[in-house]
Amino acid sequence: MAENKEMSPIELKVAQQIEYYFGDHNLPRDKFLKEQLTLDDGWVTLETMLKFNRLKSLTSESSVIVAALQKSKTGLLEISEDKTKVRRALDKPLPEVNDEYKDALKHKSVYIKGFPLETTLDEIQEWLNGKGTIENILMRRNLQRQFKGSVFICFDTEEASKTFLEREDIKTFKDNEMLVLSREAYHTKKAEERKNSKAQTKAKAKQDKVQQQKNAEDKEMGALLDEQTGCLLRFSGELEDVSREDFHELFSGHGKIKWVDFTRGAKEGTLLFDGNAKEAFDKAKEANGGDLKIKDNSVEWQVLEGDEEKEELKKIIEAQQESYSRIKGRGGRGRSGGRGRGGRRGRGGRDQGRSQYRGKKTKFDSDDDEPAAPKRELEDADGPAAKVAKTENGS
Repeated sequence: MAENKEMSPIELKVAQQIEYYFGDHNLPRDKFLKEQLTLDDGWVTLETMLKFNRLKSLTSESSVIVAALQKSKTGLLEISEDKTKVRRALDKPLPEVNDEYKDALKHKSVYIKGFPLETTLDEIQEWLNGKGTIENILMRRNLQRQFKGSVFICFDTEEASKTFLEREDIKTFKDNEMLVLSREAYHTKKAEERKNSKAQTKAKAKQDKVQQQKNAEDKEMGALLDEQTGCLLRFSGELEDVSREDFHELFSGHGKIKWVDFTRGAKEGTLLFDGNAKEAFDKAKEANGGDLKIKDNSVEWQVLEGDEEKEELKKIIEAQQESYSRIKGRGGRGRSGGRGRGGRRGRGGRDQGRSQYRGKKTKFDSDDDEPAAPKRELEDADGPAAKVAKTENGS
């Protein structure tokens, strides 16, 4: 754009504006102006130019345009002999828009952020005056055409953009701290922000999925706890030589055991029945002469009720979940044994025909003591948001 100390302030603005219309950034996409260029060997009347809103807001006199262009040192525009028309100089054709041209634009451009949202183009141009020869100012706007407080400015050379970045008087605008970056640094920064945003989105999606699963599991577990009542029988005593199989044998024919929460050598544990625990206990007790022992060991028996029953049942279900997860993580059932085994084949097998807690696909009749394999992380796809930005020198 024009920059000459001999110009008056209004002449400088007029020259900048009309040279913008014919410049490399606006002319290729200005359909109206390109049509005018085809009518008279590239010439456009000043009368036509004065119909452009922004130029019209600066002056209504053709003589002001002529004076401004005569003082401009850019050499971009020619004035007709009768001083009624202008055109782009024939020795300054539009550049070919190829990869080389785009790369040059990138290295000549600077990103500036921090302008108040009510800032006008005139205020930005005034702030930039004397800071280098600028070809284009792009005020970035959102979808509602509201100024976002940031601009891209394109200098005439890469060296001019580098000189601008080194200036000390670009760090503030009306007491606002400004962020000033080369366009290349800006794109690097945005790429890193998108990468971090994608990672955060992925992590949040994973967290949300885990929370949703937990909520579903809690809901299902609550329903199951309400459904299964009177099914737990606690026992305690000297049980050093007792195994889980012994409990299955003791209650065989009296009640079906779904889960034995007991570790060899412990002094207490809990039985989960597929049905009423008290009925199973009474039948077994009666069948054993009224004194229900296990391997000749005296045992204290207690049918759990209320909150105590719910807490114990919840603990058993969670143990079953963990057991199944280990088996699934290893890709097979693995060896038998370990805490909480459902029972030997033909006795404490899978529960048939009854609702079970499905939060983590619990199976009541198996367990394993080997560590679980790590779960595969969620994969999201994720992509960047669309943006709208238009050159703001005029319309």
